[in-house]
Formats: sequence, C-alpha cells, structure tokens
Amino acid sequence: MDNTAHTSDSPDTTTGAPAGSRKVDQLLAHYGESHQNPRNELIHFIAIPLIMLSLVGMMFALHPYVAYAFIAASMVYYARLSAVFFITMAVWSVLFMALVFAMGSQVLPICVAIFVGAWILQFIGHKIEGKKPSFFEDIQYLWVGPLFVLSKLFGRLGIRW
Repeated sequence: MDNTAHTSDSPDTTTGAPAGSRKVDQLLAHYGESHQNPRNELIHFIAIPLIMLSLVGMMFALHPYVAYAFIAASMVYYARLSAVFFITMAVWSVLFMALVFAMGSQVLPICVAIFVGAWILQFIGHKIEGKKPSFFEDIQYLWVGPLFVLSKLFGRLGIRW
C-alpha cells in the first residue's frame, strides 16, 4: 500500500487540514470553515462555555449521575483526540461542576435561561457568518466547539495541542 498520500502536506479538500493530519486537526479545520467572521468567533468564545455549563447543569438537575456520565463520556472522546485538550476539558468540567453545585436548588432555571440565551447568541453569530452550525452536519461538532475555542486561545499562548 502506498502511504505517500497520508504524509503529504497538501490540504485535504474536505477539511482544509493537511493530508495525514491528526483527527483533531481535521475536525478543527472543518469546524473553522464556518467560523471565519471575527464577530461570530467572539460570540462563540462566550456562548460555547455557557452552553457547556448549562448542559451539565440541566443534566445534573435531571440526576447527578446523568451529568457525571456525560462528562465521563466526553472525557473519553477528548482523550482520543489530544492529551492537552483532554486535560484542559477535565479542568473545565471540574469548574463547571463547582458552578453547578454553587447554583444549588436554582440550578435548573438558571441553566435553562443560560442555555436559551447562549443558543440565541450562537444563531445570531451564524446569521452574521452566513453559514449553518457545524453540528447540523455531524453531532460530534457539539464536542468540537469547545476545542475550537481552546485552539484559538492556545494558539495565542503558543501552546500546541
């Protein structure tokens, strides 16, 4: 089998990532295609962490084990993509759980309000961008969104993921 196609630096026409690049790079390149507008990116930097917090909070309100199982499954997904992203998302998850605990008995109404407001922001961002959200194509992009935000932050800090 000829492996030269897998080591080429020419971009993959479906993701924009170099051929043979890691799956995380391919996912981020594809996600980035519908997140080019600086205003949309800024909206995502605010809304994505809020959506994550609200999802964990609503799951926790349903039953704490639902939230724990969701976080554990998400960590498996992130661990398969990148150690740096896995560690960072684990830290974020601990922070989100601390915030959920701090909300106490008001966790459900607070998280529903955050969820609705953050998704409104997301759709405004995509209206500005003129492109549909990536998760309309593939549900896994709901897990890639946080990595997109982190990749931009890491890029500015010179951290390789």
